[in-house]
Amino acid sequence: MSVITNLPTDLLRTFIAVVELGGHSKAGAVLGRSQPAISLQIQRLEDLVRAPLLAQVGRIITPTPAGEALLSYAREMVRINDEAVSYFHRSDMVGVLRIGLPTDYAVTFLQNTLTAFIHDHPEVELEILCDLSRELHQHLRAENLDVIVATMPTARMPYLSRAWVEQPIWAASEAFVPNPSRPVPLGAHLEGCDYRSRMIEALDGIERRWRMVYTGPGISGLQNAVMNGLCVTALTQATMLPGMRHLTEDDGFPRLEPLRVGLFYKHPRLSAAGLQLVSNLVAGLESVGSGVRPLPN
Repeated sequence: MSVITNLPTDLLRTFIAVVELGGHSKAGAVLGRSQPAISLQIQRLEDLVRAPLLAQVGRIITPTPAGEALLSYAREMVRINDEAVSYFHRSDMVGVLRIGLPTDYAVTFLQNTLTAFIHDHPEVELEILCDLSRELHQHLRAENLDVIVATMPTARMPYLSRAWVEQPIWAASEAFVPNPSRPVPLGAHLEGCDYRSRMIEALDGIERRWRMVYTGPGISGLQNAVMNGLCVTALTQATMLPGMRHLTEDDGFPRLEPLRVGLFYKHPRLSAAGLQLVSNLVAGLESVGSGVRPLPN
């Protein structure tokens, strides 16, 4: 009978902190341990998994390939541990949580996951920022936000907890009739929006003319512009409304390139309330739209 190796959550928590904070000293300051104690914990974890987990070049510490593989498991194991603890320490959930969402997700989360969280935890105050994904990543790095949902320019990014692939779709009013002889009237969010670039790349790829007739930061304004027949746009399945239809290649609209979407947070700096919200978001994200599915590690 083989011996089961248990990975203690305190070692995993230390490993996550070293990677996310970029060093043993910074991790020790957050976790309340000395640098030698942090080093010993990392060494013990490496002994348990039988592989080196961290590499250092100069002052920069990065996970090894084995460390990258462990990191995704470690995040999930520590999250589930903290979720179980928070269930019995619900009175500790107080304070302010700052959440960043791209506009397409804001509608669904504000009506569902976040609203339910506010109802269940009235002592926690949520501050929600809807912005372009690139701006949300900057806010998280600067610690202006605690948790973000954002698109991913690369497959591997710091502070990533979960990742999904989402398929944008062309949306138009049911009365919209494509006219191949005229430029496609496009509606989009501001410059820098991933959906905007996907539409332009797709139409340029088939040498189809287009013109931008509506630009705005909010999803409701964009939805209204589509519903009124002013433009076509790229939406998620979750933000399609009654009275809209999906345009396909049969209508002359090429398939849009999929997007990676991730849930990001700095685990060592997150409160008990934040960890509970992350668990709720994990469950909520998996139910948003038929095009969303977990990415393989």
